[in-house]
Parts: sequence; structure tokens; C-alpha cells
Amino acid sequence: MADLTVVAVGSLKEKYFRDAADEYKKRLSASWKVDEIEIKEEKTPSSPSAAQIADALEKEGERILSAIPKRAYAIALCIEGREVDSLGLSRMIEDVKNTGSSSVCFIIGSSHGLSERVKEKCRERLSMSKMTFPHELARVMLYEAVYRASEIRRGTGYHK
Repeated sequence: MADLTVVAVGSLKEKYFRDAADEYKKRLSASWKVDEIEIKEEKTPSSPSAAQIADALEKEGERILSAIPKRAYAIALCIEGREVDSLGLSRMIEDVKNTGSSSVCFIIGSSHGLSERVKEKCRERLSMSKMTFPHELARVMLYEAVYRASEIRRGTGYHK
């Protein structure tokens, strides 16, 4: 059984997002030990300056970096990351396991993204889409995508 950690800035405030995330975490528990770490989001003014955003990202970044499990294969979710389909994500996870790592860590930043320092520490950068989604929905989508990738590896018909 592999370890799956999701480090996310902010919390799932809406019950329907929590319920959906919990459902996929339950499904994933058949093949993953799932850990979710929520990082406190830095407060910024309603119209923050570039310097205020950079400062918030650095503070969040410190907390993110300290939350990434040692020896985990860290993957940053960011707009400039590469896009993969479900089969590609399944292959990527299998490739990670073939590197000898049994721990995968996905990182979801705040509405301002992730600090460059966090992205540089990650082994991969992935984008879920060129579209923008609320971070709560992105977390649910990530869990579903990893579940789908796991089911592809297992050979079930879920992904069809």
C-alpha cells in the first residue's frame, strides 16, 4: 500500500465538498494510505499588491515545505504545469512507484498559487486544466483523478 498525501492551502468549508472528498478518500483507502494536510491561508487585502501576494506565498510556502513527507515524490498543481489525461496520470503514478518511492504528495496552493520555492522543490508540475477552479473543487477533482488512475492500474471498468 502506497502513501498518498495531499497538502492544500485552506480548508474545505462547504459540506458538499467535504462529503465528496471524503467519499473519494474512502474509495482510495483500498490501495492508498491517504493523509490530508491543510495549511493556513495567509490573509491578504481584497486588492493585494504584487509584494503582498509574494509575501503571502512565501509564508504559505514555508508551511507547505515543512508538511511534505520526507522522501515523498512531490507534485505541484499549478497552471503552468503539464496536463495529462487519466491514463497518463496512471502511468505517472506507476512510474513514481518504479523509482522506489511509495509516497506521493500532491500540493494545492491558495488562490494566488504556489511560491516558486515550493514548485522548485517538487519533482513534477501538473495542471488540471487551463481553466480556473475553486480550490475546494480542485481538491475533489484531484481525489477523483487519483482514484480513476488507481482503477486504471487495477484494471476495473470505472474509468470508462
